[in-house]
Amino acid sequence: MNITVVCVGKLKEKFWVDACAEYLKRLKPYAQVTVKEIPDVDPAKAGGIAGSLEKEGAAILAAIPDRSHVLLLAIKGKQRSSEDFSARIDELALQGKSDLAFVIGGSDGVNDDVCARANETLSFGAITLPHNLARVVLLEQIYRAFKISRGEPYHK
Repeated sequence: MNITVVCVGKLKEKFWVDACAEYLKRLKPYAQVTVKEIPDVDPAKAGGIAGSLEKEGAAILAAIPDRSHVLLLAIKGKQRSSEDFSARIDELALQGKSDLAFVIGGSDGVNDDVCARANETLSFGAITLPHNLARVVLLEQIYRAFKISRGEPYHK
């Protein structure tokens, strides 16, 4: 399986970089996972929030591989338990969808074009997570999903 994680913003602090690197290393036996960072656009330099969302949105869409099934992280998305998330990834694979792309938007969200490209939305709950933490949580949950799917032990 090929998984692309498209994120607006760059990880700056070493602890975020290290956490993501750890889960990317753990995922190597299960899938080819690529993280594509999209530069965040300052609304003051883009004519406002709509302008920054448009520029970020174009970059997000360009970073998504053509055949990907796109899962957009959004507060109002579908909440799934880890077991349900694992089952969903398995279901997509059985449907022949071997290219998945997860999108984490910027602090102002994503534009309508990105929403339209998404095949489904996923939520980690009604809480607001910093985008750096959302990336770590997503990578951890993808790793956990593969462990669950294969019946391999993982901490609870």
